[in-house]
Amino acid sequence: MTDADQIRNDVVEAALGKLDLDTKARLLAGQDMWSLPAIPGIGLASLVMSDGPIGVRGVRWTADDPSIALPSPTALAAAWDPETARRAGRLLAQEARRKGVHVLLAPTVNLHRSPLGGRHFECYSEDPHLTGETGTGYVRGVQEGGVGTIVKHFVGNDAETERFTVDSVIAPRPLHELYLAPFEAIVRNARPWGIMTAYNQVNGTTMTEHRHLVGEVLRGAWGFDGCNVSDWMAARSTVRGILGGLDVAMPGPQTVYGPALADSVRSGAVQESAVDEAVRNVLRLAARAGLLEGAPAVVTEAPPAVDGQALAREIAARGMVLVRNEGGALPLDPGQGRTVALIGAAARDARVLGGGSATVFPERVVSPLDGLTAALPPGTLRYAVGADPGDEPVPAGQGFVLRAVCRDAAGTVLGEGSLPSGQVQWIGDDLPAGATYETMATIEVTGTFTPRETGEHAFGTRGLGAFTLSVGGRVLWEGVQQMGDEADPFEAFFGAPSERGRVHLTAAEPTEVSLVFTVPDTSALPLKAIMFSLLHLGPRRDADELIAEAVAAARSADTAVVVVATTERVESEGFDRKDLALPGRQDDLVRAVAAVNPNTVVVVNAGSPVELPWREEVAAVLLTWFPGQEGGAALADVLLGAVEPGGRLPTTWPAVLADAPVTEVVPTEGRLEYCEGLFIGYRAYERQGITPAYAFGHGLGYTDWRYESLEVTGSTARVRLTNTGSRPGREVVQIYLAPDGDAHGRPAAWLAAFAGVEAGPGESVEAEIALPVRAFEIWDEEAAGWRRIGGRYEVRASHSSADTRLRATLEL
Repeated sequence: MTDADQIRNDVVEAALGKLDLDTKARLLAGQDMWSLPAIPGIGLASLVMSDGPIGVRGVRWTADDPSIALPSPTALAAAWDPETARRAGRLLAQEARRKGVHVLLAPTVNLHRSPLGGRHFECYSEDPHLTGETGTGYVRGVQEGGVGTIVKHFVGNDAETERFTVDSVIAPRPLHELYLAPFEAIVRNARPWGIMTAYNQVNGTTMTEHRHLVGEVLRGAWGFDGCNVSDWMAARSTVRGILGGLDVAMPGPQTVYGPALADSVRSGAVQESAVDEAVRNVLRLAARAGLLEGAPAVVTEAPPAVDGQALAREIAARGMVLVRNEGGALPLDPGQGRTVALIGAAARDARVLGGGSATVFPERVVSPLDGLTAALPPGTLRYAVGADPGDEPVPAGQGFVLRAVCRDAAGTVLGEGSLPSGQVQWIGDDLPAGATYETMATIEVTGTFTPRETGEHAFGTRGLGAFTLSVGGRVLWEGVQQMGDEADPFEAFFGAPSERGRVHLTAAEPTEVSLVFTVPDTSALPLKAIMFSLLHLGPRRDADELIAEAVAAARSADTAVVVVATTERVESEGFDRKDLALPGRQDDLVRAVAAVNPNTVVVVNAGSPVELPWREEVAAVLLTWFPGQEGGAALADVLLGAVEPGGRLPTTWPAVLADAPVTEVVPTEGRLEYCEGLFIGYRAYERQGITPAYAFGHGLGYTDWRYESLEVTGSTARVRLTNTGSRPGREVVQIYLAPDGDAHGRPAAWLAAFAGVEAGPGESVEAEIALPVRAFEIWDEEAAGWRRIGGRYEVRASHSSADTRLRATLEL
């Protein structure tokens, strides 16, 4: 413990001693959606939390307060570089300070157990070591900026179906070796200021009440001294929550804590010492953030400022994974008048981030069309839609200029704010200035729409309640949308998108649009929120005709670049995926283009794996994940060779869903059995003898590497390699351990460590890689502890889990 730690602890104890029971209980309940109450009597300021992980939303989810939008966590993990994650964390700390946020609700370090997990774009990897290393870098970066992190979702929240109630049944060994492992690594190596306990149960006990995993494992074995915060509305029991180690029940003030907790103490159901321990953890968190008078903040001087746009662009390129590049199709040569046909709806209207609570509103978005238009010589780029992945209306975006106007029952304007996409997403006090839930009677989304295309435009709504939709002064629809049969409350609250009417519009001619929403009574709800959207869908043209236009463009171009994508209805919070197919006619589009242009490059804009049935028919395949606000600029950098695609796969991509080792994400009678044990991801593919489309760790750069020597001395592996290509580059050296015979049920091989190296053409470099002790241990279920397994190991220096370059033997 440092001197500063001791001072903080002393101040915390003194402050705690001044609080009465009711004040302590109130502090643990939170005061609103995002903050804890201030207590002036002890010099405690209000602590503000906000969602991440790719940007800092702030307390207002609005375009009037834009946020930097970094690439998705899958993209960050694909960089295989904890230092890049650390730099991302520093940027987010800078964003948090700008927005008055003290604690970031991130990172998400659940594992990619199955490719069907709907929220995998928000997680890092299928491998616990890569996840732990990436998360450690991220947490260090954020907290070096003086902002706390709440690492989530502890634990077993690896799918979305029935996530509020599902019992994740996980045997002790895979629980510790896989699912707890990233949390443990981050707690031990980065000392996060907080942990978020998940909605789900683990082995029959709700995580917000899990005394064993929170008290005995997290706080006991690992020594976690931070604050345990519930996922929002996850806390269900006053007594079981406080006895299970839950410090804060969010959001406030209507939670199971507050007055209910004080009453439980007075009735004798809870000892006040349990409340004191929780308050102590909250005060320590506040002290670290500089919010408790007399306690020195962990960081007193902010790190140097970070250029957010530049870093977002750099990370996007570093995370892009080139999985196929036949005949050196990439990088493109833009010289000598060579032409490029850019094809795909997602090339024009980019999807840069995933749906749900990870959503932020960036100040700008660079699409692939924007990026390539700026980078290529004039007259060399031609664009065609080709195929649209969506066939239902989406939140109003391109061409709309909108505001939300809040009025009372008399029609008086209470407040208003701009909307970038026709979405109203107000939670808690996240309302325009002057508006309150009690006084608002209606909210009108109003403005103009200037279409890009002439034809029949569809308009619609998403959300629950009463609406009046008008376009060009004419009412298209008036009615009430009731709750459907959505299983997840998050999805049910948003409602399904619904088309309400169509209007013929002329390109470049603006028209007035209006959507009036009647505000329901929210007084009885535990969480006050308003979420609805004005939707739009452009003229629907015949799919075969659009593909034919794309084929014509591709046939006349030197190179065809096809951008394919998932949609928010495929990958988002609140539901799992049904399959891994690209939506719409995108597979048909790729095949048709590849048939007429041998230089077809496919850019895959998806947060997690999708099936690519045409992958052997095209020249190159580049995975960009959800690349953040600068994704189009980074894509141009990579395609034209200004930078190398730096990514390696953080998760295995199956050829077809049936090949995936785990495809069951739907609980049976409320239980989701993790029957596969230790065998998820690449471990399972090797065990089952299945060759995936692309192996874990795979990724091609723009140069070649020769692995020359591997020496293992003690706990260190030294790998020497040479860049044999004509360009500078970066290689990720991956070290896998394979036991020579095994009676302990371990995988055939597992990732133990990795390191990135860089070298110019013809240069040699050595990677010195420490082999962690944990890589040689298993969780002994009988002893309930870790056990080192001796014997002979093959140490593999590899380019991927399926591409071993050098081998050495290590005897323990």
